[in-house]
Amino acid sequence: MKEGWLKVGKVTDIPENGGSCIKYKDTQIAVFNYTVKNEFYATQNECPHRHEMTLSRGMIGDKAGEPKVACPFHKRNFSLQSGKCLSGDDYTIKTYPTKVEDGYVYVKVEE
Repeated sequence: MKEGWLKVGKVTDIPENGGSCIKYKDTQIAVFNYTVKNEFYATQNECPHRHEMTLSRGMIGDKAGEPKVACPFHKRNFSLQSGKCLSGDDYTIKTYPTKVEDGYVYVKVEE
């Protein structure tokens, strides 16, 4: 891992317009391939509402142009950019910077 960038897999390993979960140390990270915007996002995998590891299986889309993920169980919507709950609740999720180099997706993590 170079300068905190964790290689999480090939671009093709993450489903188009969907997510995958990776584990780094004791942390589950949801990585999303948002092909509509040709961007990758990463967030914590845990939904803060019920503390279930589900966000990587959530539906992604946008709300007023802001990329978001909806928890598959509780339907809370979270910004993939800021982590803010877009459903009006006082929840937030952690987000991680991402980049793509040479066909691989990287997530910036704290070492």
